[in-house]
Amino acid sequence: MRAAVLTAFDTPPMYRDHPEPVAANDNEMVVEVLAAGLHHLTRAKATGAHYSSSGTFPLVPGADGVVRDGSGRLRYVALDDTKLGTFADRTVIDVRRSVVLPDGVDPVRIAAAMNPGMSSWVALRRRIEFAPGQRVLVIGATGNAGRMAVQVAKLFGAAHVIAAGRDAARLEALRALGADETCTLDRLERAADVDVVIDYVWGEAVAGAMVPMLSARSDRAAPLTWIQIGSVGGATAPVPSVALRSARMQIVGSGIGSVPARDFIAELPGLAVAVAEGALDVRARAVPLAEVGPAWTAETDDRIVFVP
Repeated sequence: MRAAVLTAFDTPPMYRDHPEPVAANDNEMVVEVLAAGLHHLTRAKATGAHYSSSGTFPLVPGADGVVRDGSGRLRYVALDDTKLGTFADRTVIDVRRSVVLPDGVDPVRIAAAMNPGMSSWVALRRRIEFAPGQRVLVIGATGNAGRMAVQVAKLFGAAHVIAAGRDAARLEALRALGADETCTLDRLERAADVDVVIDYVWGEAVAGAMVPMLSARSDRAAPLTWIQIGSVGGATAPVPSVALRSARMQIVGSGIGSVPARDFIAELPGLAVAVAEGALDVRARAVPLAEVGPAWTAETDDRIVFVP
């Protein structure tokens, strides 16, 4: 078969021949890959930047995707740590980490949406006690995951969603997806009176905005939950100690490890149905897997999805 194969951290994968996959036990099956998204997680694991990266080569990247099983059913699958990912004609899946998809779904839409949508979906469903009517701030809202988070928060009944990012023009476009208000990262104090923060940025810029934001809260004793999901602004953040003492804020992380795999899997059907029914807007661009090399570093607002 053909697959995208990585041989080092600092080079793009090469499209080449690869041995056929083999199921090792009764929980595994060989499946045909129909669509697999090029996510930030996939790149980060492949380059060694993500904490779950194995660092062993050669490997076929691809953390998830839409596949066809032996009986012809379409499944969405999230792979565990493996050297044979979904950027291949075929792969091996653990059936317990997959869900059968509704009839008539678009594999490209599902593959594009599930990974970025799952981050905020699981965070609000599994990491905190989110209640309809709460106010939500999404930091890093112009990225694919942040864009989905705005929609997910609204879908879950948020009364008011504020989208924050660096590009004011791109932020304004999020109003059509449910954002009630927008603000740039240097003006987070405008979003002071929220109940939940979904943070995809982190880093010095966000840490520096915490105290002004907390100081501007009308009631600093009101609970504020800061969910840390991504770190495009920096892997570390110098959080001032006063930020943790001067307001009733708690910081929690949401991701691989802090959320058990079984919880992720339990949430997959609900998200798949939301995507399939059009409740979430998805931007996707299908690219032949043979073009994985140039696509690996391409700059695009659409989620690249590799197809056979």
